[in-house]
Order: sequence, then C-alpha cells, then structure tokens
Amino acid sequence: MNLEKDLVIAIDGPAGAGKSTVAKIIAERLGYIYIDTGAMYRALTLKVLNQAYDLEDEKKLGTLAENTDIKLVKAGEDNLVLLDGEDVTAEIRDNKVSNNVSVVAKVAKVREEMVKLQRQMAQSGGVVMDGRDIGTVVLPDADIKIFLTASVEERAQRRYDELIDKGEDVDLEQIKGEIIRRDDIDKNREVAPLTEAEDAIYVDTTKLDIGQVVEEILNICQEV
Repeated sequence: MNLEKDLVIAIDGPAGAGKSTVAKIIAERLGYIYIDTGAMYRALTLKVLNQAYDLEDEKKLGTLAENTDIKLVKAGEDNLVLLDGEDVTAEIRDNKVSNNVSVVAKVAKVREEMVKLQRQMAQSGGVVMDGRDIGTVVLPDADIKIFLTASVEERAQRRYDELIDKGEDVDLEQIKGEIIRRDDIDKNREVAPLTEAEDAIYVDTTKLDIGQVVEEILNICQEV
C-alpha cells in the first residue's frame, strides 16, 4: 500500500491487546520501520533480573538504563532486540520478564532514557511505534494515534494460548490476575501512565481477528 506521505503511527494500549502483532504487520504492509518500545523495556527488565537488582531501587534502575545499549535491528522479516550487543529477542518474552516489566517501566529516569531513543528512531517518519504512552508522551504529534484494547478475559486467553504453544505449564486464572496487576501499574504510575490520547482512535479487538484489526487501521491511514 502506498500513501501520499510517510506517516508517524502511534499504537497504544494495555498488555495483550495485540499491539506488537498489529504494529508489525502494519509496518510491513506500508514498508515502514516497526519500533517495538515494549521490547526495549523488556530488554532492560531482563538485564535488571539477570543482575538481581532491587526492583524498588529507582535510582539504580535509572543509572542502569542510562548505561545500557538497546538496539532494534531488522534481520530479514524479523526484528532482533540487542541488549549491550547480545541478541535477547527470545529471552525478553519469558513470563518472569512479562510480570516485572511494568515495575521497571514506571521509573521516571528509565522512561526518560527510553523516550530519548524512541524519538530519535521516529525522526524521519515512516514508522509504526507501539507502547503505552506513544501518542500521549513519546510522539504527541503523531499523524495517526490508535488506542488498541480488548477485554481482560480475551487478553488473558491470548497470553495463555501463546504460552501453551511454547510448551509452558500455565494457569489461565493466574495469567488473568497478572494482566490485571500490570494494567493497574500501567494506569496508575506517576510518570506517563497508560491513557488514551484525546485525538486517538479507539479500537476494541475483543471480537476481531488480527486481519480485521489491520485492515481497519490501514483504512484509517488512507483517510489521513
């Protein structure tokens, strides 16, 4: 699909709403760069866990973020996440990382460092960026802002299916509780809480498949 100009597209929403999957497909269809901001926070969280940092020590977490190199690299059809030069694309999807990333991401200094990187990546346009605060904080002047969401039950079921497919032994109710906890942290953190931008377009994916969501967003892009 060809558009008249290179757009900056921001996709926000809670955990499990399908942001990363949808954003990646949109980027591929438009020939844009996909920037997975969640992967950046996950990479830092992995480092925090590997080094056994105190998750409540915000000063140390901020210093760690300032001295950590995170890159998103295109490799064929895949996007690799490099943490201090090491490919951690698979490791950052571990459930332990998922359960702690919101705690790390709420730290003001951590967000400050990540936002700097994210804005640099989006400077030239032709990007699709997804996260929790893209349309409200990172790219408030984005050409298109989408707020993607789904019911807690639907998001928990998606995460459950994903982990089962990986061969993990998981409990659906536990996953539901973890998602509710993450939502609470994301919505109530002091710095850049998860919220819908005033000019965002609300898309509920509960009863939609990935293809339907993608087409809906591409139609929005054509109208800009």
